[in-house]
Amino acid sequence: MTARRERPPRQADVARLAGVSQSAVSRVVSGDLARIPAATQDRIRLAVRELGYVPNPAARSLRRRRNSLLGVHTFEPVFSRARDGFYVDFLLGIEERAEESGNDLVIFTSAAGGDGSRSVYRSGVNRLGIADGSILLGVATDAHELARLAAEGYPFVHIGRREVPGAQIPCVVPDYRAAAAEVVGHLVELGHRHFAYLRDHHGMPPYDDRRSGYAAALSAHRLRDVSPGAQGRAGITDEWIDRIADGPTTAVVAESVWLADRLVAGLAARGLSVPRDVSVAVLETREPDSAIAWDCLVIPREEIGRIAVDRLIDIFEDPGQDASMTWVPCSMAPGDTIAAALQKERT
Repeated sequence: MTARRERPPRQADVARLAGVSQSAVSRVVSGDLARIPAATQDRIRLAVRELGYVPNPAARSLRRRRNSLLGVHTFEPVFSRARDGFYVDFLLGIEERAEESGNDLVIFTSAAGGDGSRSVYRSGVNRLGIADGSILLGVATDAHELARLAAEGYPFVHIGRREVPGAQIPCVVPDYRAAAAEVVGHLVELGHRHFAYLRDHHGMPPYDDRRSGYAAALSAHRLRDVSPGAQGRAGITDEWIDRIADGPTTAVVAESVWLADRLVAGLAARGLSVPRDVSVAVLETREPDSAIAWDCLVIPREEIGRIAVDRLIDIFEDPGQDASMTWVPCSMAPGDTIAAALQKERT
């Protein structure tokens, strides 16, 4: 039997051992030390020696052929929604990190279909090819195009988790699972034991992550949620609000602000208020001018944009690395819609 040969150490291995980004390793190894602290340089050199890492001359030659252009492709129009800040914050982070790393940006916004969707390929040709690689984002992601890009070996990173049959793609993902679990844990600490869940109509991976995180956290605390939303039914009806108002529920977790708004209005019509009678947490970011200061999710969008650039540069430096998810922690913004449940339990 032929013995299995271990692969030589890669820059990604050095980066993990040193606790730095792969682009920082590349810069130190190549002698580009500008703006890299001396302590960071020392950690990288120590990791290089410990692992016995030797730079790949072919890869370094390939890197020298880069034109320092990073693409940004959106699968649907986003600038028309710029005022809500959702996509703009990602783009700000991408722009800042691209400038810091010495790269220019190319924004791909054309080739829209009749339904407003955008395609990577025009006449069968990858139009992102003028860039060294691209960051992709948007709700209406085309999984077939992602699979084709991966098969062609085109360097890209997707912001947000996407499942692509037959391919693993590199994604930078807000950790909605952990955030939903954190919400449940906080409510449990405040004495809540009777939960209800309001489910949006979306069936995309970011919402699946919220749901799985919520369900797993309830199970870990040995709690059950028999509300329609937890059982897979989307939306909110007067009947469900009646059940919340008249039953033992003291904590509601809503996927979207619009669901929480409807719940608050319905409870008010029944003489109940938030958070005095029912606490409400929202797994979405509230708008700055929101009339209600929701206890809600905070997505570090600028940080995600910056991490996506670093991840793309890592792929340039080590094209053979495995595609994987990079999970970015989210947090909860404290508001006025959660309170202790000790005096609110109803039977």
